[in-house]
Amino acid sequence: MLDLPPDEFRSAADAVTAAAAQFLAELDARPVFPATSGEQTAAIFGGPAPEEGLGSVAFEDLALVAAHARATNARFFGYVHGSGEPVAALGDLYASVLNQNVTAWRSSPAAITIERTVAGWLADAIGCPGFAGAFTSGGSMANLMGLAMAREVRAPANEEGARPALVYASEEAHMSVPKAMALLGIGRANLRPIPVDDDFRMRVDALDAAIAEDRTAGRHAIAIVATAGTVNTGAIDPLEDIARVARDNDLWLHVDGAYGAPAALAVPDRFTGLALADSISLDAHKWLYQPLDCSLLLFRDTAIARTTFAFTGDYARSFATDAVEGFAFFEESIELSRRFRALKLWLSLRYHGLARFREAIAADLAHARLLARLVQSEPALELLAPVELSAVCFRVNDGGDQAALDRHNAEILQRVVRDGRVYLSNATIRGAFALRACFVNHRTTDDDVAAIVAAVLAAR
Repeated sequence: MLDLPPDEFRSAADAVTAAAAQFLAELDARPVFPATSGEQTAAIFGGPAPEEGLGSVAFEDLALVAAHARATNARFFGYVHGSGEPVAALGDLYASVLNQNVTAWRSSPAAITIERTVAGWLADAIGCPGFAGAFTSGGSMANLMGLAMAREVRAPANEEGARPALVYASEEAHMSVPKAMALLGIGRANLRPIPVDDDFRMRVDALDAAIAEDRTAGRHAIAIVATAGTVNTGAIDPLEDIARVARDNDLWLHVDGAYGAPAALAVPDRFTGLALADSISLDAHKWLYQPLDCSLLLFRDTAIARTTFAFTGDYARSFATDAVEGFAFFEESIELSRRFRALKLWLSLRYHGLARFREAIAADLAHARLLARLVQSEPALELLAPVELSAVCFRVNDGGDQAALDRHNAEILQRVVRDGRVYLSNATIRGAFALRACFVNHRTTDDDVAAIVAAVLAAR
């Protein structure tokens, strides 16, 4: 009743791929943000479910979906949102057709093997050979899993519940870190924020002082979270020095590299010390340009992952003695049911090769430096933070006090987004409202970078 004969499926697939090809063909000409409203989208896409099917007519409304979707074209610079590489999108389609539940080798032999292989590829590519990993929905889940491993190895809680513990992270740490603290029962109040230097990098002297103070007070610390690419400015904490502090104090080191870690493919010298981490989060749907969702937690010790996450009912227990055939991801990660997330990245890497990804990341880094130069050459604009990776924070400064500048730049951002030529986001830099452009887009050109300055000046 729900199945399609092969010829009908082929026709339906042709309709979908035709709509997708049309969207890609028109992508550069589309406004970055659609001319729509909540009222319009509710009227178009709301309403009751159809009792009787529409058949192939249902595919005709895909054009409407595209018309009311944000276009991540070459001029989308908001947040840290990858550009959706097309070969990977085809991999997603095929993964959905295969419909593998990537739980254990016996459930999905090819999928399990591909995911473990791709995790190893990425670990090698960022300079962390020997690390294993598991694909997740995003950096938030990867950070949660990394801290769960830290908790279980430094303050075991799986049997008796969470105990008082402290975690150190910089003031620039991502919001997913305190969220993970709350979900793990450690509590957000036990996250110790460490001050940053003028380049927004964690101060190692302040970290040392905080650890010493807590030890003297009898408080138990379990982990340090370093950041390899902060969400606001792209700052990279001094990973090698932080790793030394972690080692000297017997603390787990988790590196939140959800945004920045892929850049180690192109500029490995900026990530010295990354391989000293115990766990690392990395989002392929950010700076490896993959369609959502495609994130990864890498970790050094698979035994700790199994201690943290393994709890298997008899119905799921494997009797295989072979190391490959007996493998189960649900014993090394939170999820039981898991999508075949790795197929799109496997296909994308095989189609393009690692060298193309290095080139694309290098181009994004160059575009960020170009925007910084353009901002600094324009008297009305002001750079608000150093540019270490691909995030550029700046503002219009026509004079006036801080509050007036904040209001003015917030209004400029609204006008720029409504105009539709470019899409920027915002950040708060040392208390100031900033316009923020982040380059993680394989489609962007130098002309698109120049369009940012033109759009902002036009919106003054």
